Amino acid sequence: MDKSYKLLTPGPLTTTDSVKQQMLFDHCTWDSDYMQITEGIRARLLELGHCDQAEYTVVLMQGSGTFGVESVLTSVVGMDDKVLLCTNGAYGDRQVQMCDHAGVNYVRYNVEYDQVPDPQRIEQILDADPSITHVSMVHSETTSGLLNDIQPVGELTAERGITFIVDAMSSFGGMEIPVQQWHIDFLVSSANKCIQGVPGFSFIIARREPLEASNGQARSLSLDLWDQWHTLEQAGGKWRYTSPTHVVLAFAQALEELAAEGGIPARAARYAQNNHRLITRMCALGFRTYLEDHQGPFITTFFYPDGVQVDFADMYEFIKERGYAIYPGKLTNEETFRVANMGEIYTPDIDQVTDLFAQYLDARGLLGKIGFDSLEDARHAMEQASA
Repeated sequence: MDKSYKLLTPGPLTTTDSVKQQMLFDHCTWDSDYMQITEGIRARLLELGHCDQAEYTVVLMQGSGTFGVESVLTSVVGMDDKVLLCTNGAYGDRQVQMCDHAGVNYVRYNVEYDQVPDPQRIEQILDADPSITHVSMVHSETTSGLLNDIQPVGELTAERGITFIVDAMSSFGGMEIPVQQWHIDFLVSSANKCIQGVPGFSFIIARREPLEASNGQARSLSLDLWDQWHTLEQAGGKWRYTSPTHVVLAFAQALEELAAEGGIPARAARYAQNNHRLITRMCALGFRTYLEDHQGPFITTFFYPDGVQVDFADMYEFIKERGYAIYPGKLTNEETFRVANMGEIYTPDIDQVTDLFAQYLDARGLLGKIGFDSLEDARHAMEQASA
């Protein structure tokens, strides 16, 4: 029985067969060929971030994206420093947890999940508290799909000599982020997001000066960012501890396929088209987006149609059995679910999964409650909306 399905989730996400095939090879971590692959990945990531290699470097860190974020926060924010955490979702909340757990000194600026941090308010906070040495925020907040505006914050921090940390987990590789131009000192992302690799390591694009200054500050042995970087530099691509070799090989292939697609501009255009088509077709069915503004092109949070009671687990299984996996909502006070359009996903996939939502509503006798006489009427409405 074929149990395969495509992932409409924000990572892991659907990868190509050619990326998966790279993991059939068992590679030695000490092999010079493998270390050259690691060095090639580091160089390519600098190019994708539009960074001068004299000013920036790349650190690869075992583990998920959370490991990478925690590595940065617990390594570069020293005992005498203070970080301003700008939060509007669960992944910003997670940074607060990290700092609490590791004893990192912080102050928090929190806004609602459907709002964005105000650069003017951030400026006021920085002006009022000169002890703040770092600012950290999420770019694409996976909780809701919201895209924060990080560029003006980078300008604020650069003017004040403050270190700027960005969690770009669900955005890097899926849209242009000129790291150096936007004054980002540490950008964190993961192998299994928009570059379309598989889970197993995170990566940090780091400005050399604050990275070098963090030597000896880490609160963790395995997540010591400086020591991880120093070993990669000194040993020519040798990881400090056992690396996820199969994942690294898959990621190298994913980078090749990103280039073959036309680079970040082409992938960004595909993701944006997917997202627009998804939203227009879902809204035609009566679903509503959680966000009215600041919707990012990677993942969308939806409300159920008005007046309709839906069991998410039931809907999830219905859609999964027919070839697609969606995501539960992450809001604590709203009944929502999420659909991502990252990964190896194209227009036919968006059309198929939205048709499955219509089929589900029809199968549960719910189409009439949202104004459709038949499944064909619902399909016609979606086609008109996406024409």
